[in-house]
Amino acid sequence: MFTGIIEAVGYIQKITPKGGDISLTVESGKLDLADVKLGDSIATNGVCLTVVELTGKGYVADLSGETLNRTAFATYKAGQKVNLEKAMLPTTRFGGHMVSGHVDSVATVVSRTQTGRAIELWLEAPAELAKYLAEKGSVTIDGISLTINAVDGNRFKLTIVPHTALETTIEDFTVGYQVNIEVDVIARYLERLMMGDRAAQQSGAGGLTMAKLAESGFLR
Repeated sequence: MFTGIIEAVGYIQKITPKGGDISLTVESGKLDLADVKLGDSIATNGVCLTVVELTGKGYVADLSGETLNRTAFATYKAGQKVNLEKAMLPTTRFGGHMVSGHVDSVATVVSRTQTGRAIELWLEAPAELAKYLAEKGSVTIDGISLTINAVDGNRFKLTIVPHTALETTIEDFTVGYQVNIEVDVIARYLERLMMGDRAAQQSGAGGLTMAKLAESGFLR
């Protein structure tokens, strides 16, 4: 579990293909790895990765095909800057929001405007994620905990203060740039809870029935 408060910006030193998966070597910059051991988790551009090797200047992690399909990592090259955060401790100051590191999909920057000292970004998320985006709600973008300031369909606005821009990779967010997005985990659990007993039904279980037709309003 993470908070979305970025501790350091590192960069990808090497990407090694491993038969459909990849091995990622990250130079961790100012991130303190003194308390990190093999098997620990580090959010890397918002993706929870397991440390499989410590290199002295960073770490190595493996990315599965599922992760590559869900995230922007499939497009990354050596030299790509990444936001880094170690897993939170019970004593950690909870400055952001609950971030699982389980990225939902990729969103795209559609506009960028300088407003005073702040940066105003509009991003477009996949349509299926629109229901989780709420004005003044939380969202995680490349591992950064941010507040949504406006919503228009599956597009949403973020206002980036100078400190956040300075301490993260947001300076690289230009129009067309693709980012990892994780919606608020509370919204996702609430949706599942509201399904009630229907949550136990397997997709396609039982096929089309008279009860389902009635429930959908096709029968009077």
